[in-house]
Amino acid sequence: MERLFFLKKFIDAPQQIGSITPSSKFLVQKMLGGLDWKYFRYVAELGTGTGVFTRYIMQHKHSQCKFLGIEQDAEMRQNLQAEYPDAFWDECAENLCDSLRMAHFPRLDCVVSGLPFAVLEESARFKIMEGVLRAMAPDGIFVAFQYSLQMKPLLRRYFGAVSVEFTMLNLPPAFIYFCRRSG
Repeated sequence: MERLFFLKKFIDAPQQIGSITPSSKFLVQKMLGGLDWKYFRYVAELGTGTGVFTRYIMQHKHSQCKFLGIEQDAEMRQNLQAEYPDAFWDECAENLCDSLRMAHFPRLDCVVSGLPFAVLEESARFKIMEGVLRAMAPDGIFVAFQYSLQMKPLLRRYFGAVSVEFTMLNLPPAFIYFCRRSG
């Protein structure tokens, strides 16, 4: 059912959704499995979609860790809000710092992104990345997946350390970016 729901959302708004199917469990594991969840106090996910990454985060974060989910699609956001009512929810990744203030969060230890940067306007990409950088703790980590290497130069502009991994076990295959302010 989740895949059909996701496909319908993609058909209705391909510029907003970015893929025909939710991310695979293999992508989720490769992206989030190596992170040290016991140290994170504040985590945000940009583009929660149907909650594939959200569910992993909620299962692996410690009980004191606060979560902020950002999803533009109202129906997807409301579904996850009903599933995780203790989390804070908002709709616009371009206003991440405002969302943090409303949630009374300090800086973020980890930002996970499923945003389809390739289909976003260039100005939106810059605004989102500048917000991420302002919202992150100095030792925070930004983790994102994309279907191309298009974002690599932009991420190198914002982060001192950018590493890229690849997984074929996703439809479509995906590049995973792990970014920190300094190397």
